[in-house]
Amino acid sequence: MNKVILMGRLTKDVELKRSGDTVIGKFTIAVDRRNKNKDTDFINCVAWNRTAEFINRYFSKGNMIAVVGELRTGSYEKSDGSKAYITEVVVNETFFTGEKREQAEAPSAPSDDFSDFTYTNERMSWDE
Repeated sequence: MNKVILMGRLTKDVELKRSGDTVIGKFTIAVDRRNKNKDTDFINCVAWNRTAEFINRYFSKGNMIAVVGELRTGSYEKSDGSKAYITEVVVNETFFTGEKREQAEAPSAPSDDFSDFTYTNERMSWDE
């Protein structure tokens, strides 16, 4: 089973690219470790299509975000002929963390508490 669950802060705004009908969103999440040194890991993430658009619309640099996805590894040949390795989380689900939103661009809804709002793949739903 390959399942990753992360909660952290976006290090910068989502980098959104379009290729035909496909939308790709790349971003990095700063995730604090649970040790006495308070180390932080910077996890590269990628989301596709409506998931990418959702994250881009409702999250920006510094926002807390929770994601569920799969860990993927790969490699490619760089222009200089050397091999580069990548590890990233392919995001399938996105969650608001319940953090109070300080931005005026918050989604319009009955309240600013979105802790029970879930975006999963191609659909949005309110958890009951």
